[in-house]
Amino acid sequence: MPIIVNLDVMMAKRKMSLNELSEKVDLTLSNLSILKTGKAKAVRFSTLEAICKVLDCQPGDILEFVSDKNENGSGI
Repeated sequence: MPIIVNLDVMMAKRKMSLNELSEKVDLTLSNLSILKTGKAKAVRFSTLEAICKVLDCQPGDILEFVSDKNENGSGI
């Protein structure tokens, strides 16, 4: 998957647990865990905004695009 979720990195930098973040952004622990592990298919802007506010970061600190070189045939 070319979008990498670095939520665990930002949480570690802020010394915040998944439980604490879950409470502060008003998301269930299971939904936040799905996002953290990169298994989410989508994320709402309102959710991303809430996470960024709590972690005092930018969306680019949490989400990273990594090009899949095999997609266009140049990575063989």
